[in-house]
Amino acid sequence: MGDTYERLDDKVRAFVGKQKMFFVATAARDGTVNVSPKGYDSVAIIDDVTLAYLDFGGSGIETLAHVKENGRITLMWCAFEGPANILRVYGKGEAVSFDDPGFAELLALFPGFDRARSVIKIKVERISDSCGWGVPFYEFKGEREQLKRWVDNRAEDEWKARRYESNARSIDGLPGLVRPK
Repeated sequence: MGDTYERLDDKVRAFVGKQKMFFVATAARDGTVNVSPKGYDSVAIIDDVTLAYLDFGGSGIETLAHVKENGRITLMWCAFEGPANILRVYGKGEAVSFDDPGFAELLALFPGFDRARSVIKIKVERISDSCGWGVPFYEFKGEREQLKRWVDNRAEDEWKARRYESNARSIDGLPGLVRPK
């Protein structure tokens, strides 16, 4: 049986800080469930009940669209080395995209990253861990640099135009990125 935590305490922070990847799960109110793997050093713990992660963008806009629709979000880390453990953080998310007020301040939480589609800020409602005995051992060999290179090697105007064009709607038809008026 796992433990629950009232806050992002030192034990939770240490575990999250050691993991090289995590998963994000969201769901449309009446549609698709989405699970996305995330890498890089892309999580920032803001305070005892708030964290954020960088949403670089990828092949879809499901996470951002779901968060905008209903806010429900779960992050999960698995220990692929060391003692077996799985940690889940449940909460209400807020998507702050690159043209939104407050984005620059949130992006500053992630040194070494100059651009991202959005930052997903999460107000934590529940934290729990479980045994993780079924999670296999994996050896971390390094980050794949393709996504960061793709983002960093585009002119900003071209990159923004591409984000708006390809991330306008989720597969369920929910609004994704919306150009500011």
